[in-house]
Amino acid sequence: MALWRGSACAGFLALAVGCVFLLEPELPGTALRSLWSSLRLGPAPVPVGPLSPESRLAAAWDALIAQPARRWRRVAVGVNACVDVVISGVKLLQALGLSPGSGKDHAILHSRSDLEEAFLYFMGKGAAAERFFSDKETFHDIAQAASEFPGAQHYVGGNAALIGQRFAANTDLKVLLCGPIGPKLHELLDDNVFVPPESLQEEDEFHLILEYLAGEEWGPFKAPHANRFIFSHDLSNGAMNMLEVFVSSLEEFQPDLVVLSGLHMMEGQSKELQRKRLLEVVTAISDIPTGIPVHLELASMTNRELMSSIVHQQVFPTVASLGLNEQELLFLSQSASGPHASLSSWDGVPDVGMVSDILFWILKEHGRSENRASDLTRIHFHTLVYHILATVDGHWANQLAAVAAGARVAGTQACATETIDTNRVSLRAPQEFTTSHLESGSRIVLNPDKPVVEWHREGITFHFTPVLVCKDPVRTVGLGDAISAEGLFYSEARPD
Repeated sequence: MALWRGSACAGFLALAVGCVFLLEPELPGTALRSLWSSLRLGPAPVPVGPLSPESRLAAAWDALIAQPARRWRRVAVGVNACVDVVISGVKLLQALGLSPGSGKDHAILHSRSDLEEAFLYFMGKGAAAERFFSDKETFHDIAQAASEFPGAQHYVGGNAALIGQRFAANTDLKVLLCGPIGPKLHELLDDNVFVPPESLQEEDEFHLILEYLAGEEWGPFKAPHANRFIFSHDLSNGAMNMLEVFVSSLEEFQPDLVVLSGLHMMEGQSKELQRKRLLEVVTAISDIPTGIPVHLELASMTNRELMSSIVHQQVFPTVASLGLNEQELLFLSQSASGPHASLSSWDGVPDVGMVSDILFWILKEHGRSENRASDLTRIHFHTLVYHILATVDGHWANQLAAVAAGARVAGTQACATETIDTNRVSLRAPQEFTTSHLESGSRIVLNPDKPVVEWHREGITFHFTPVLVCKDPVRTVGLGDAISAEGLFYSEARPD
């Protein structure tokens, strides 16, 4: 009788779990396998019906993402930090009494009218941008209105602070952050982030983040993608005031990875100060002990001379790794006469072959080789629908996991979820692409079950993966910084 009851119970439970598979085929497979295993009922049944491409891709990432053999213990990050005031761009500009006119880019914003035109220009493209606002008083008035606006949110801001926050989520990592840290920012920072006393200041630097949703309209403009427009009157970060504090803190902190950002903030400075500061940056990086990799995170820029100086004045050869998005990549190529520099802007999704050509050119022209003394061996490129990690062979390990982890965090952070919610994301990467337009590249067909594609070109390895794009993003700010931090966390630098 007991045997009959046990068999009936097992049969009933098997039927119940089978019904779950039938009714909820997109429930995480790991959860269902765990349930089935706990019942000791043998191998789990195959789900009824095909899983969505998003579900297959997310499951494949989880299987691929493995910890590196040698993990970072102490990470030092500097030198730009601020408080981000996040608000609806259209609502703020309407509250300021502005009306939609003709979109127009401005390298530097001098007035409210410039702000309205630049915001519309990038909103119409669905592209991210960051600009310096030259008029201190006008910016202060706008910042106060934004900060007090209903629904305005205050967050940790600045590439260095955001990257530090992401690293600090890993409690076994010690994180040092140097930058202009005011009282509000200090309050917002993770308890796991150590700030040297010399970095603390009496007032915060505020950056205004004007967000817009996919499909949002203002006048004749309609945003094709959710994104944001950033502007500030930030003199502390613009002069990189905390560079010396950062460098002097490294000796005591003893990091095994250094992350540097904030060079783009110098656009509001004079050419003379830019040249002087870049030389000091190079000297500072050169003083970091050999064997400690330095990652440089780039950000939106409009000054071609400054970008050219960053590329050519020995900044690139002194860093081991770069992080950048599609706008920064194309602007870099335009500023330094690289491949596809005649392209004025990307037409929709950046072409994978063109992106690959520019990444290859950067590493071939400025990366490490037998004939060139350079530390640059790694570039992490991220755009909305896909990422590429390009590395010089022999210097980095675990990059397949790194690019997958970077893409996975883009989907979770944008949707504000712990794991990928396959009902809230969509696969928008190109289904087919060519790996180069300057030579006979390979033709790749995307397979969600094998989401990381690898190819090689003259001693350089490329890892590509699509991104699962959040359909209803909660917040777009800081995605690039989270992506770069996550990719670095899973990366392993091989000793020279």
